[in-house]
Amino acid sequence: MALKVNTAIRRPGIFVVVPIGSIDAGGNAIFQERVNSVLNQNPDVIIFDMEYADYINSMGIRVLVKAKKAIKKNGGKIMFINLQPPIKKVFDILNALPSLKVFASIEELDGYLDAMQTGSHLTDADEG
Repeated sequence: MALKVNTAIRRPGIFVVVPIGSIDAGGNAIFQERVNSVLNQNPDVIIFDMEYADYINSMGIRVLVKAKKAIKKNGGKIMFINLQPPIKKVFDILNALPSLKVFASIEELDGYLDAMQTGSHLTDADEG
């Protein structure tokens, strides 16, 4: 399946990136382009909704790592929701993204974001 990447603004400063299909050699350029277009808008948070991503290779992981570095410079964060088992397994094996937040659903993430914004968020040690 050819990769498609949807992006949306969830709230001001919070963007959602939804890759659909395989993040591989054939789709990596599209993935990089869409992530860069979100980064160019100086987001506070980028949420990667991985519900429809069925594969990721090292080039896709590289895009995520570069995005993490870029957003961190401005104090932003990257988070993941709906990791599918094959993608989660890749993350676990590579241990490439240990400090990133992963949430089971958008509702769990919204609860976390609400807590962050009301000042009742976790300590830095808990945030990873």
